[in-house]
Order: sequence, then C-alpha cells, then structure tokens
Amino acid sequence: MKKEYQEIKTTLTSDEANQMIEKVARFFVEKQMGSAGILLLESLHPLHGIASQAMFFILPFAEMVFDSEKYQHFALMIQEEVHLKRLIKRIDELDEELNRERRAEAKLRRQRRKNQYRAAIRKLFKKDDKSAE
Repeated sequence: MKKEYQEIKTTLTSDEANQMIEKVARFFVEKQMGSAGILLLESLHPLHGIASQAMFFILPFAEMVFDSEKYQHFALMIQEEVHLKRLIKRIDELDEELNRERRAEAKLRRQRRKNQYRAAIRKLFKKDDKSAE
C-alpha cells in the first residue's frame, strides 16, 4: 500500500474555519443532537487545546478512517477558543431554527386533526338531526 503523506497544516483561515463550523453545526442539528453537542463541547471546553494536540498525535492512524485535510481542519478549529465558541453558538442558532419549524409543523398538524374531528362530529350530528325528523 503506497500512500503519499500530506503536509500537516498548522494554520487555518477564517473562511475554512467558517465552513467547518457550519458543517459540524449542521451535522449535530440534522441528527437532532444539538443539545447533546452543545453539552459535549461545553464540557470539553477547558481541554480544547489538549484535545486538539491529541488529535494531531493520532493523525497517522486517523488518516486511515477520515479525510486527512478535514480532520486537520477540525483539529485546528477546536484548538482556537474563538472558533469553539462560535461553533457552540452556531449549533444553538440552528437548533433553535429547526425547533421553531418543528413547532410550527406540529401546531399545523394539531389544527388539522382538530378540524377533521369537528367535521366528523358535525357530519354525525347532521345525520342524526335528519333521521329524527
């Protein structure tokens, strides 16, 4: 198995960080794990520098499973406290948007069920009124 090793990245541009933040935030929210993601990131917040260095330490093994460039971007992103806070904030924003949409859909479904129930009751009593006459 011949594989060329890529250079290890040591810097992350703000555009790359923004793309990674958006991708990770959407991943958590689409899996309906926004709150769990926020809890995980907040609890590991004091260790973000150590976690980033640990990710670089296991990079040769992680390259077998993950895309090396994206893995390095993520490790560099969590190394910076600013990016980590923006990730937490973005997960919270997306989770709120998604929950707002879900609540609106649930409200609409409840209203439809209520209207169907009322229509069925009216239909039932209209038949009874006609048969009583």
